[in-house]
Amino acid sequence: MSSRPFPVSVSVSVSVVVPALNEAANLPHVFATLPSWIDEVILVDGNSTDDTVAVARSLRPALRVVVQTRRGKGNALAEGFAAATGDIIVMIDADGSTDGREILAFVTALVEGADFAKGSRYAPGGGSDDLSPMRSLGNRALTMITNGLHGTRYTDLCYGYNAFWARHLDALGLDCDGFEVETLMNIRAARAGLVIREVPSHERSRIHGVSNLNAVRDGWRVLRTILRERRSHRTAESSAPVRAAATI
Repeated sequence: MSSRPFPVSVSVSVSVVVPALNEAANLPHVFATLPSWIDEVILVDGNSTDDTVAVARSLRPALRVVVQTRRGKGNALAEGFAAATGDIIVMIDADGSTDGREILAFVTALVEGADFAKGSRYAPGGGSDDLSPMRSLGNRALTMITNGLHGTRYTDLCYGYNAFWARHLDALGLDCDGFEVETLMNIRAARAGLVIREVPSHERSRIHGVSNLNAVRDGWRVLRTILRERRSHRTAESSAPVRAAATI
């Protein structure tokens, strides 16, 4: 591990979790962007039928591999997070769309006081080479609904580049399997009262292969998650015991 770009007084370890399914062709680019000072890289393999694991190990011999037990990005992240040993956990994609060189900005936000650093393609300095007009419209609508129902002020709800202090993992309580995992994390981080900072991020286009994301199907899953989390929050509020007035 190389010297860190932080003050000597800051002593934190960083784990990067990379969910992957048949991404052998993309991993050389993805791993080349990872900072040398990262402590741990965990590849969560969704039972790939190509050489994803072999390529990953050849590129990074100290790599840790977790073989996914179920299906879906949400499950992959949950299993990767559970295996991580770092003080800070960063989640990136294996298709080349997220730039590992931006990890410094996410970790810096946490070191400076945030609990959860959330990537945003719409924050000043962010952007995307991959968002279609339909996906952008859907994301903005879902972001607006989330902000209205959950009292958040997000600019980009459905983006998979985030980082957080591992000590807050239980507060996120990941219990979903699909692409709605980013939405679930964002809502539960806010509900838990975590200090959230948006970090500008530029999304690249997938380098090789075809995405498993389906804008309509996964958009509905995200919307259901937003509404379900709102209902569960209201139920929890209504069932909370009323504190008795203090007596002298």
